[in-house]
Amino acid sequence: MIQFADEATIKVSSGKGGNGCASFRREKYIPNGGPNGGDGGRGGDVIFCVKRNLRTLAHLRFHPILKAKNGGDGQGWNRYGKDGEDIIIPLPPGSTIKDAETGEIIKDFPSDAEDETFLFLKGGNGGWGNVHFKSSTNQAPRNANPGQPGQERELRIELSVMADVGLVGFPNAGKSSLLDLFTNARPKIAPYPFTTKIPNLGVLHVDDEKDFIIADIPGIIEGASEGAGLGVRFLKHISRTQALLFMIDCSDDNYLDAYHLLLKELDGFGHDLTSKPRIVLCNKIDVEGAMERAEEVKAKINSEDPDIPVIPVSVACRQNMDAARKEIVSLVDKMNELKKPVMQEELKSEKTEFMKSRSVDDSMEIQFPGSEG
Repeated sequence: MIQFADEATIKVSSGKGGNGCASFRREKYIPNGGPNGGDGGRGGDVIFCVKRNLRTLAHLRFHPILKAKNGGDGQGWNRYGKDGEDIIIPLPPGSTIKDAETGEIIKDFPSDAEDETFLFLKGGNGGWGNVHFKSSTNQAPRNANPGQPGQERELRIELSVMADVGLVGFPNAGKSSLLDLFTNARPKIAPYPFTTKIPNLGVLHVDDEKDFIIADIPGIIEGASEGAGLGVRFLKHISRTQALLFMIDCSDDNYLDAYHLLLKELDGFGHDLTSKPRIVLCNKIDVEGAMERAEEVKAKINSEDPDIPVIPVSVACRQNMDAARKEIVSLVDKMNELKKPVMQEELKSEKTEFMKSRSVDDSMEIQFPGSEG
């Protein structure tokens, strides 16, 4: 089984251009023919492409050094060198390309990107053959240009999982149980903290034309935004979600402060996480006294913001789960309607820019070093 990988450091290189050729036409009865050296081929480019069937960066862990092919050298009889093959590096939606040294963001692919292509490094141009240097005063030029070198960069690729709703809560709040109930995911469930070690994704089926993705993020603890517990490693995965679903364990003594402690950690991480619309589920109301605690939590949250839905539930006993499901569907539908005009305009702009820069053949296979015989 391929392990989940949400970070990878890779070194990419575009191809060197082929050298131009210095040669002359030599045939029977033509001992002093003119120059006929061909140009070198162009080096291959480094291209990133989003593939929706990918979910992790595990494939990059096995290929940390990725190089496009060099261009072929020019030859006599005006034969041009072969252009080097591009290397097309597949990435899952939600990937961010950063400079490994400075951390500067080079390209950020949205979580809804599909078959989007990004030309990152261009290959070196091929050198001119000596046929380009002939003139009336220099009829036998013996010089030809070398090919231009390729470019090399070290990159850090980070992935934020693609989801509509992110589950937020302290360890053992019931997030994995909710994901198991609502979706086709089957996360590990056990009565101890940090059972969930990696983000789990599940599909909430609404109807034949509508599915939502829910992400179960490993439990946050106080100080997570500063590196405590599993730290900030998985907080980034909720930065791309449209909405947040807070799970409060009302059987825990910390029930009344849990919501604001979670908000504090999200605010400490940044990325405007606290500005996302949210739903609060007060879980485990089947436990004695937990229903009264849930009402306290609801009163406290709604006194600050009456628009936040707060629903007492018991995932284990299936209490109020229909109401929670309807609230989730309603919220995501609302967010999709709000972002639809913006997405259409962004996609139109990006497509126009890309078509201006270069057209990439969709039929080209994804190639890694060693893929050819």
